[in-house]
Amino acid sequence: MISKTILITGASSGIGRDAALALAKAGHRVFAAARRTAPIEALRAEAPSIEPLHVDLDSPASIAEAAAEIATRTDGYGVDVLINNAGFATAGALAELTDAALRAQFETNVFGLMALTRAMLPAMIARGEGRVINVSSVSGRIPAPILGAYHASKYAVEALSDALRMELQPFGVHVVLVEPGTIRTEFASRAMTEATRDRSTGSRYARVYDRAATLEARFDRLAGGTQPVVRAIEKAIARRRPSARYVAPRTFALMIAVVRILPTCWTDALMQRLFGLTRKQLGA
Repeated sequence: MISKTILITGASSGIGRDAALALAKAGHRVFAAARRTAPIEALRAEAPSIEPLHVDLDSPASIAEAAAEIATRTDGYGVDVLINNAGFATAGALAELTDAALRAQFETNVFGLMALTRAMLPAMIARGEGRVINVSSVSGRIPAPILGAYHASKYAVEALSDALRMELQPFGVHVVLVEPGTIRTEFASRAMTEATRDRSTGSRYARVYDRAATLEARFDRLAGGTQPVVRAIEKAIARRRPSARYVAPRTFALMIAVVRILPTCWTDALMQRLFGLTRKQLGA
């Protein structure tokens, strides 16, 4: 691949960390951004060319500072590629989720993503070329209970990306979605731990939260490594005319197709059984 200047968020762990390392080792100039500074500073030990960058997507001031820092370090050039990878999952039944928790989910996964994108776009538009890669999720195409807030944020990323793709194409900026399936990272574990810790006491869904370890084990059996997602990101960067979407691993594309074909009542029943949302299991 021709060397690019790339900014990737959420680079402290998981997909973001592995992608930052792979891209740096491929010869790209990589700004590895995250809220936690220690993990991205540690990346330099494995790839000295990585440039750590502190970004808090919940803070407009932090985003503005990061944009100014990149402009300074690149002599006003900006970045060729923005990879919006940062995000987290809020677990909990929507009927019991607080407004604050729901807003926090969207603040990082949606509003922070868009704020950083707007900050990076002027330089791309001025050059007449650039690429925005939004790491969404298969969760943005297949709904599920208990993780409804997270799924909703990813549905929003899908719709925003579709609109941005059409709006920015005339200016030479490509917008691409990368949709990971179940990936073996700390992501699911943190979400299930949060559900168990904060939402089990006195909840009508207490039995569901008590089964968090069982659910996590089921997710782990489906989970794979980050390599397919990293390869999809590399394709989205390298191809002259990238696809609108890359599902990684590709087997999850079949799952999306099956969910679209099946009657909604069937998929609802399957999800309810998986999560323990039946009258018998809830003791309703």
